[in-house]
Amino acid sequence: MKMIARTFTASLLLLTLSPALVLAKSTLIKNIQGYTIADNKLSQFSAIAFTNDKIDKIYSASEPLPSHKGLTIIDGEGKTLLPGLIDSHGHILNYGLSLLRADLVNSRSEQDAVNKTLAYAKANTTLTWIQGRGWNQSQWPSNAFPSAKSLDALFPDRPVWLKRVDGHAGWANTKAMALAGINKDTVSPEGGEIIKDSQGMPTGVFIDNAMALIDNSIAPLTIKQQKQVLIKAMDSLASYGLTSVHDAGIDRENLLAFKELSQENAMTIRVNAMLYLPSPQWQQTLAQGHYRSPDDMLSFNSVKIQADGALGSRGAALLADYSDHPGHKGLLLNTPAAFEQLVQTSMAHGFQVNSHAIGDHANKLVLDSYEKLIKASDSKALRHRVEHAQVLRLEDIPRFAELGVIAAMQATHATSDKNMAQDRLGPNRILGAYAWRKLLDANAIIAAGSDFPVESPNPFYGLHASITRQDHDNKPQGGWFAAEKMSAVEAFRSFTLDAAYAGHQEHIIGSLAAGKKADFILLDNNLFTIPAENIWQINVEKTWVNGNLVYQK
Repeated sequence: MKMIARTFTASLLLLTLSPALVLAKSTLIKNIQGYTIADNKLSQFSAIAFTNDKIDKIYSASEPLPSHKGLTIIDGEGKTLLPGLIDSHGHILNYGLSLLRADLVNSRSEQDAVNKTLAYAKANTTLTWIQGRGWNQSQWPSNAFPSAKSLDALFPDRPVWLKRVDGHAGWANTKAMALAGINKDTVSPEGGEIIKDSQGMPTGVFIDNAMALIDNSIAPLTIKQQKQVLIKAMDSLASYGLTSVHDAGIDRENLLAFKELSQENAMTIRVNAMLYLPSPQWQQTLAQGHYRSPDDMLSFNSVKIQADGALGSRGAALLADYSDHPGHKGLLLNTPAAFEQLVQTSMAHGFQVNSHAIGDHANKLVLDSYEKLIKASDSKALRHRVEHAQVLRLEDIPRFAELGVIAAMQATHATSDKNMAQDRLGPNRILGAYAWRKLLDANAIIAAGSDFPVESPNPFYGLHASITRQDHDNKPQGGWFAAEKMSAVEAFRSFTLDAAYAGHQEHIIGSLAAGKKADFILLDNNLFTIPAENIWQINVEKTWVNGNLVYQK
């Protein structure tokens, strides 16, 4: 993998002095199998020309190509070129941190996760806290939450804090709990749960809002440290063919770090940031209004509000009991009144509201609030969103199009959750879960993403899951609830033009046309001709953002 230098000092100096002095840099990429969405259908082309950050023209096979002096010509060698892919829901800082912490994604058991954490700790002896992410008890033989005891055996004196794969649960050892002041008498906070044993002692597992009890004991990153982590993350994301990401839940300091990177011309990919509510100084940040960098590499015009937790940790808020946990309906992370107040305040400030909702109770709550407040604020044009829209009542599905609300969904959640989702939901509720086809047939817009680092950021995993409803072993045969599949063109659109629309950026990115930004990727295989079961194996060979080559294999 080779990352390309981000800055060109001479060009920046010229730009600072006078835009008229900047020398145009024109490039033609020919001999390609190009695809984009045009006039609401898939369109093919064989060459693309661009100058600096803008596309000049795309060429069909029958059109003559330019060859003027000073034109840089690149032979695409017959490879596939697509618009840069857009992830409408990821977590850039957390992804960068996951690259620097114990990786527990493929742990086969609780003890395997402990052993992986120990290997990481031995390789990072200077760290005060040992942190990791990625465990998933639903994939272990025990199918049970882990405990502090297994960590204590190997980490009696160093605090350990390991986040679940979905980021909605954490696993701590006794040392970490002691530093956080957690004991038998500690009460679970609103919207969270401290798992306790039969004697009332904390087991080491903290759900949703209770995780803050441990998080608050760990020193926060400085702005300089955040910038280093963000650069590492963005470089990695570009290697997967992502040219733009909607960062789903940042705070004021994280936004400041992005602004500094933007001003330093150090951003590899575009970022559309959502401010997490509530977070420190969120009211003051909203009062300052929208932000858009001159080169459109950074945009801030939306907020992220969480209605509930996740299905895997049984934190998703359901209207009826979990099918595999009688007496438990999950967690609302804000009271309905508090949630509605956050939405109302955001709409009043002119911000797009993007609400995390997994369970059918949370989704109904969000849609009910939207229906009331969109009308009161006359803010339908802001294109409010439901992040995940994972478990829906069938009667709520038509409400998305009716309200002009976008479903920001992650296809790989379905293929990851298929082994436990029906156990959690039962045979009836599952019919409204991961219901891509039902939503599309009801004229809803789906903006695709991955929710990295919960899932891999690789968009070809998401395209594969959207089209096949299968895992990488091509299981189950025919696809999981195959009636909900998307076509190849629908899936492609959900990662390009519709994701751009969800970020109010369809006029500059999401498709390839004259005047739009020069964001595109070159692949080693053809998304539209390769057997569907192999889509997840497609690799990105080159990535251009704003006309700059930012990655090449």
